[in-house]
Amino acid sequence: MVVVVAVLLALSYLRLKPRQIKNEELEQMKNILASVNISSDVKNVEKIFNKYIVESYVINLKGEKIKDIDAFTVDMKEELSKIQKINNLRVFTGVEKRSPFGIFLGSIAKFKEKDKAAIESQVRKIEETRQLPVFICRKGNKVYYIFSMRGKGLWGPIWGYLSLEDDFNTVYGTYFGHETETPGLGAKISTPGFQARFRGKKLFQDSQFVSIKVIKGGADPGDLHGVDAISGSTVTSRGVENMLDDCLSGYENFINKQKETL
Repeated sequence: MVVVVAVLLALSYLRLKPRQIKNEELEQMKNILASVNISSDVKNVEKIFNKYIVESYVINLKGEKIKDIDAFTVDMKEELSKIQKINNLRVFTGVEKRSPFGIFLGSIAKFKEKDKAAIESQVRKIEETRQLPVFICRKGNKVYYIFSMRGKGLWGPIWGYLSLEDDFNTVYGTYFGHETETPGLGAKISTPGFQARFRGKKLFQDSQFVSIKVIKGGADPGDLHGVDAISGSTVTSRGVENMLDDCLSGYENFINKQKETL
């Protein structure tokens, strides 16, 4: 009986797996469209996606297109793991900007140049494997560029998409999702109200990438690089900020190359 039940469960899994994959693809399409302020549902999302998303591809950290990789197939969980490995390696050389102990650890370790070189060599090897999806949306005469993101919230993973206007600086829209953030607190990152705070913000200041800060206590009026954090949800808000910084910085070379063509 146990064997029969196991076989039936296995067969059910195999039969349902294609449908599960399809549902995940449709949800991804819906989220991408949300980042350019286009609403859709499970019944029409594929049709709308094919209408507005006119191109997609994958780039490396140099901003170069990678051939024969579908933007939909990039594992953003794996990409986050690469970012974390790089940040962890750089803590020990004292250059990890978000670690309060990074510079301290680097100074007391008194790394020899060859040790630093070995760590940077490991970093470069990881960086060479980075895969960054790009989706291009056309609405009328306007073109928007959509970038993928993944990070860590308080209780689990968070993810999202951010679209830029064709000046490659101004945020047009965002979408944020989460797995297990606290209802009424961190879970608010997936609400239209929080996501709308990012529209019109800038990623660059005087040609330097500065990302967008999620500021506890509220951003100053007119701040083009900061938004109000979620009240009572410091860790999740910081997670969104780190996700923006970590993931969007990977697109910097691509963005600069696009700016050169303007």
